[in-house]
Amino acid sequence: MVCLSQEKRGLRSGGAVKKTSFQLLLPLQSLPSSCITQCSWVHLLRPKMLRTILCTVLFMGALPSLAEVSQGHISVVLLGATGDLAKKYLWQGLFQLYLDQVSSGHSFTFHGAALTALEPGQRLMFDVLKKLSCPQDEPPDRCAVLKDQFLKLSQYHQLKTAENYTVLNREIEMLLRQEGLKEAGRIFYFSVPPFAYTEIARHINSSCRPPPGAWLRVVLEKPFGHDLESAQQLAAELTTFFKEEEMYRVDHYLGKQAVAHILPFRDQNRRFLDPIWNRHHVERVEIVLKETVDAKGRTSFYEQYGVIRDVLQNHLTEALMYLTMELPANLSSAEEVLQRKLQAFQSLRGLEKNSAVVGQYQAYASQVREELQKAQDYVSTTPTFAGVLIHSDSLRWEGVPFLLTSGKALDERVGYVRVLFKNRAYCTQSETLRDAGYSQCKAKQIIFYIGHGTLNTPAVLVSRNLFKPVMPESSWREAAVQPELHIFGQPLSDYYVYNPVKERDAYSVLISSIYHGRKDFFITTENLLASWEFWTPLLDSISHQPPRLYPGGVENQQLLDFEMVGGELAFALAEPVELLHPDMPTPSDYKTIQSKFRQSPLVATWSEELISQLASDIERAADRAVAHSGRFHLALSGGSSPVVLFQRLARHHYAFPWRHTHIWLVDERCVPLTDPESNFFNLHNHLLQSVRVPYFNVHPMPVHVNQRLCVEEDRGTELYAKEITALVANASFDLVLLGMGTDGHTASLFPHSENGLEGAQTVVLTESPVKPHQRMSLSLPLINKARKVFVLVLGKGKHDITSLISRVGHEPRKWPISGVSPSSGRLVWYVDYEALLG
Repeated sequence: MVCLSQEKRGLRSGGAVKKTSFQLLLPLQSLPSSCITQCSWVHLLRPKMLRTILCTVLFMGALPSLAEVSQGHISVVLLGATGDLAKKYLWQGLFQLYLDQVSSGHSFTFHGAALTALEPGQRLMFDVLKKLSCPQDEPPDRCAVLKDQFLKLSQYHQLKTAENYTVLNREIEMLLRQEGLKEAGRIFYFSVPPFAYTEIARHINSSCRPPPGAWLRVVLEKPFGHDLESAQQLAAELTTFFKEEEMYRVDHYLGKQAVAHILPFRDQNRRFLDPIWNRHHVERVEIVLKETVDAKGRTSFYEQYGVIRDVLQNHLTEALMYLTMELPANLSSAEEVLQRKLQAFQSLRGLEKNSAVVGQYQAYASQVREELQKAQDYVSTTPTFAGVLIHSDSLRWEGVPFLLTSGKALDERVGYVRVLFKNRAYCTQSETLRDAGYSQCKAKQIIFYIGHGTLNTPAVLVSRNLFKPVMPESSWREAAVQPELHIFGQPLSDYYVYNPVKERDAYSVLISSIYHGRKDFFITTENLLASWEFWTPLLDSISHQPPRLYPGGVENQQLLDFEMVGGELAFALAEPVELLHPDMPTPSDYKTIQSKFRQSPLVATWSEELISQLASDIERAADRAVAHSGRFHLALSGGSSPVVLFQRLARHHYAFPWRHTHIWLVDERCVPLTDPESNFFNLHNHLLQSVRVPYFNVHPMPVHVNQRLCVEEDRGTELYAKEITALVANASFDLVLLGMGTDGHTASLFPHSENGLEGAQTVVLTESPVKPHQRMSLSLPLINKARKVFVLVLGKGKHDITSLISRVGHEPRKWPISGVSPSSGRLVWYVDYEALLG
């Protein structure tokens, strides 16, 4: 005898419904009487598929009674159901959700979808489902029954056209009517390339939304764009179809148990961490993800994205935010956490080319040529390894280096977040006579061990000479000591070590959060754009930089070791010269370059050497001026070119006589000084905040007077002219640094400008052809009174104007830069090879 015998509604094929008979063969006398009663009522009087399954679950002890199944039905649609991510993680995560929530009061159906036709797609999907594994802590009998039910609740759909989505919606509605169930909501999981997002979103929004009263949750997988512009475009497209609260952008690292515990750990250990979680006690922070595998089979993706976009911009950055953000009052509030993360992003110092080192394993180029059918002379500059140095200018973290590192074809597979504390102790007692575990002379660190590597499991480690952490006993337990294991050169016995009570896959954690509607482990639009805004300038600056080649695996040895030098990163070992472009000229090829440009001295070399030379020349000029008169008056231009110079001066010229230096502005945009468009704002960010210039020696242009910007009646130009006259002898600056625009402008003196090219006025208001249009500038006659004028010209974009200016005469109305000619001083041109030679 059997209690359950029911025909299961199967998959549709050409409009017909295939029916598959299934029975759960159990002796009637072995069933509880309550089950017999409910089974009889449910199945003999009104056969229903879902209720049959629920009764089976009831027998397994998962539900107290069918009456409690009243919270409604959830349809889960997995798009890309036969892809790699679905095979490896997503179906297993959905099965885990079913195991965990089968007694929650919700009923489920799981709809796998792809572009593949029905029969082959169905076959591929069910091949995956049959291989689903049961968790180790799950009773085998219960899991076997629930796996069988999970397969019966899963079906495949070809979703290719708008009509396919309409049919899917109709089937869901029909099923619910037949089963007499109310719809709770729908989950659409996009395991598809981002280029398909918009079309799928349009179909869901127009014909597959749940009815009013039921929720919609759309899950999106990275990559979310390629840079800031593409991320903004994709976000704008998606927000036309979905509300922000309906979108769940997955960064699966936020589901990793060690990463997910960073904020709770900080919150639960406030009394220990509050005094030491800051720049006064933290020496540095390392956030690392190393892989032994290479990119073979994925070069199509990797050529578009590379390691920084693939790992650092998302996974490692999110861990960085968890470390640097201020703790919100309520950790369970996704909105409060988001606001703290956005504040942390705002505090990050901008990345420059020298903030990173990049590498590429040697076999990558040949893999690209083979897989993407590129020509034999094709050269890829895509990095497969990157180390990036990040600084936060927040009061808590100013000066602390954060090192983010990831790469493929490395010596080991491991991921960790390591906070290394400063050690000020000196231990008099011999090391052999001390209690090793608590010695204050040993390294002090907190490690969030993400997985793999020596431990091969997620863990939280705290040095015993720091404190014994508070850990939630329900989810973390203290691990047995394994003194033979070492982490960062120390035996495991030197740490308090905690492992998860139950180890869970990241996708299972995130899918559970999606089911519960918790958004604190997901990336919002604001969060996403803030991250891309931070990373895009670096990505642009290194886009054509040849990466260091490395052999891969243990053979890398010290080839990828890098070090922090003056706020920048550099490889520790010099690399034998292996140019990716052998025909590319090197500095030694330019030994006979003319030493004059427009009858003035010329310094020409590669940009890095040029900036180094210019910074040294400015320091020499400063030393001479201070020795002669006790002070050095330096006028600096705005724009992008001087930024690398400012950073060089801040990070390498510690003997510079800043105490005796007066800083003036050559020009300024008519915006508040706190506006990122302001020249003073950039000068402050890249130089002034890093050097000890007395406050009263800094002279920003008064563009903001009487709460108005550059209004003539406020006489800002006169104020600045009077200040110059009062402090600068003969109004003759010791050194003026200028740049040159692609139209031949310099300072904020533009072609055919009505003011500033001639006449007695020393400070003028001008109009720029680009926004912000209003500017304040030193006049050409005042610039020409300087003792020294240095003109800095960088980049290929300046090649055409550089060639033109080399040929024209004194025509400042057409090309203001041609009017720069110090009356009794010296003009020197600093031009890099790209601007000079193209």
